[in-house]
Amino acid sequence: MRLSSIVVWLARVMAILGGIVLAAVIVMTVASITGRALVRFGLGPVPGDFELVQAGVGFAVFAFLPWCQLNRGHATVDIFTTFLPNSVNHMIDLVTEIIMTLVLVLIARQLYYGMLDKLSYNETTFILQFPLWWPYAACLVAAVIAVIVSFYMILVRYRELKVGTPMPEPGQGSLH
Repeated sequence: MRLSSIVVWLARVMAILGGIVLAAVIVMTVASITGRALVRFGLGPVPGDFELVQAGVGFAVFAFLPWCQLNRGHATVDIFTTFLPNSVNHMIDLVTEIIMTLVLVLIARQLYYGMLDKLSYNETTFILQFPLWWPYAACLVAAVIAVIVSFYMILVRYRELKVGTPMPEPGQGSLH
């Protein structure tokens, strides 16, 4: 199996997991709001709904990062760069990819230390009492995969700079 296939698979799996978690959070939120509206009929809100939303949305954000990184989905401002030669644009792409990788490494590192902190103090959520290190660990896994994808994208951008042409996007051909 090629490195590109593994990276695309990892990013896709994380995006799908993020989507499943986000859909579950949406369903739970609708059930909780509906329960609040129907309290007089014996229903009620989902206990700890805000805790579940925080953990679920946090994970979803990190789970979508690898796919976003792979597909160049981050916001860009290219008003001035459209007039530059392709070689300069490829160099800018490589530099921004390196900067993004450094940022993702820093985020993953801080998530790791945050997870260790929550684990060492046995912190739990207020209502559901689930350990706070669990969502940190889930976000950390997604962040580490984002770092792996980001390092791979540095290689892709370097090759684009060396060859002089953009590489095909995932699903449009081989990324090797």
